[in-house]
Order: sequence, then structure tokens, then C-alpha cells
Amino acid sequence: MPVRFLRNASELADVSMESPLPVQVANAKPVPTDTLLVATTTVTTTTNRDLMENTNTETPTLDNCGQYRKLVWFYFRAGNAATTYRILARTTDISAQPLGTGWQELATGTLPPGANSWGRIEIPDGDDGYYDQYRIEVYRTDGSNYILTSKLIGVRG
Repeated sequence: MPVRFLRNASELADVSMESPLPVQVANAKPVPTDTLLVATTTVTTTTNRDLMENTNTETPTLDNCGQYRKLVWFYFRAGNAATTYRILARTTDISAQPLGTGWQELATGTLPPGANSWGRIEIPDGDDGYYDQYRIEVYRTDGSNYILTSKLIGVRG
């Protein structure tokens, strides 16, 4: 027996590919997000090099991020070289100066292998962030240089 629905006040319609069952989402709130960075990085063997290819370890990759509970890093890697990443964070005072020297390490690891592959990393993983500054470093430990394309979004609320 076919599934039917009331298309308008007087017309019954069968559910089909041409006439799918209408769905209305109730009480759904959109999650507010902002694109914070889109970058293309040449991944080399240089350590302490961030997504903006900056090697000054006190320079953040992202600044003014205190309003975001989480960041999501989407990336596309063109090469297969073993690649290490490090995600650092810190909080600043009212004049945008770090509360102290250095960074808190949130995560470190190796990007999954595979040329021409996509990936996604949540920052921080499982907890809320609300850090003011983040630094994301990438470097390869073997193989050849390759291009890493990244997009970081901030999730509010």
C-alpha cells in the first residue's frame, strides 16, 4: 500500500521520487558560524611553521577568537608525506596581550595519510574553547613538499 500525504487542502499525493514526503523542522536553531581563515600552505620539513607559513612562534594563526566555543579545521592535502600538526591556544588580557609567555598545547598528531584527501579536526576536541588566540603548525617528517589547503570556521554559542 503506497504512502500518501495531503499535498494541499484537497489533494492526496503518493510519496515518490518526484513527490517526496514534505518535512518541516520544528524548533531548530541554526548554529552561528564564521569563516575565520582560508589558506594554502606549502608543507615542508620546517618545524614551528603555521598555516600562514609564519615561523615566529609567538605569532598566532588566529586572533580575536574568544567568542567561539569551537573551531573546525577542514583541510585538503595534495601530497602523501607524513605530516605532523600541533594546535596551540592561549588567552589574552583586555589589551589583547597574552596572559603569559608561550602556549597551551591542545592537540598534536599526524594527519591521516593519503594524497588528494580531505580531513576535519575539531578544536578543541570534545571541550569548549573560548581561547583568544590559536596557532596551528604543520610540517612533514618524510616525503616531498606538498600543498595543504585549509579552511577554519568558528562556531559560536
